[in-house]
Amino acid sequence: MKARIALVTGGYSGEAEISYGSTDTIKKNIDPEKFDFFIIDITPSGWFYQDETGAKKEVNRSDFTIIINGKTIRFDAVLFSIHGTPGEDGKLQGYLDMLGIPYTSCNAATSAITFNKRYTVAVAAFSGISVANSILLFKDYPNTPDQLKAVKKLRFPVFVKPNNGGSSIGMSKVATPDHIEAAIEKAFKEDSQVLVEEFIPGREFTVGVYKAKGTVTALPVTEIISKNEFFDFEAKYKGASDEITPAQIDISLTTLIQNEAVKIYKLFNCQGIIRVDFIYNASTRKLYMLEINTVPGQTAASLVPQQVVSAGISLMKFYTGLIEECLRQAKA
Repeated sequence: MKARIALVTGGYSGEAEISYGSTDTIKKNIDPEKFDFFIIDITPSGWFYQDETGAKKEVNRSDFTIIINGKTIRFDAVLFSIHGTPGEDGKLQGYLDMLGIPYTSCNAATSAITFNKRYTVAVAAFSGISVANSILLFKDYPNTPDQLKAVKKLRFPVFVKPNNGGSSIGMSKVATPDHIEAAIEKAFKEDSQVLVEEFIPGREFTVGVYKAKGTVTALPVTEIISKNEFFDFEAKYKGASDEITPAQIDISLTTLIQNEAVKIYKLFNCQGIIRVDFIYNASTRKLYMLEINTVPGQTAASLVPQQVVSAGISLMKFYTGLIEECLRQAKA
């Protein structure tokens, strides 16, 4: 009997648009010989399964089941394609944990920590991973003159970005302290916490890391060369960047990036597929971790699918490995 897989998509944030694009890629590459999959759209107005006729059926949230032709469908596992809250911040994972349903994502604690950029770099720095200096601001505690003074003492330029979330929405690069307050205000429109982080000059790299058959593996490294001032939403999803996979770098730097990414994967007790972003400063020969994305995009323009193909793995085999790993762990 084939395993029944819920492919969760949507979400409550502006990243839902990216989630639907990821879902389009994944659904074309789920092995129909091994799995029956059902797309579950999680939206602010409700959780729905849409059948072949386009009719929407509401999900029973008490046990995460749906009814098709009078029959209750229970899921063997959940495949994550949902960016932002509630699928990337640990809320959905906690719900599934309570129901005993396995999923292809980091657990609730890891997801909650890594969704918060400041907490992520704090844990990483405590463990000896190099990160940029940063200051966290809270909307509930209005910025005092002392806080702004501390921000302005950072080495400029700085990045100002929502502390929770992804896709570079609400992010700004600020060259001088004179423009910092406007950038902070912009970021607060997206989140109640704002991270102000020193800019590190260097080359930007990113690499996917995943676990299949109990083994943690780093994918080929991608170098990102943004045509904009930084790797913003437009650069990520509207073609305003050059993404070179595999990165044209020597084997020693490739090994350094992949090894550090695997170390971070294990340090944060990750599961499924994640993507780690880095900056490499050639003058100091130092690699800095920028952030961890625990549900990386799977759209046609996304980085992880590029890396999977570069590794010589079909996307169908890759997604099969993620599903089988979470089913294997559930039985362990």
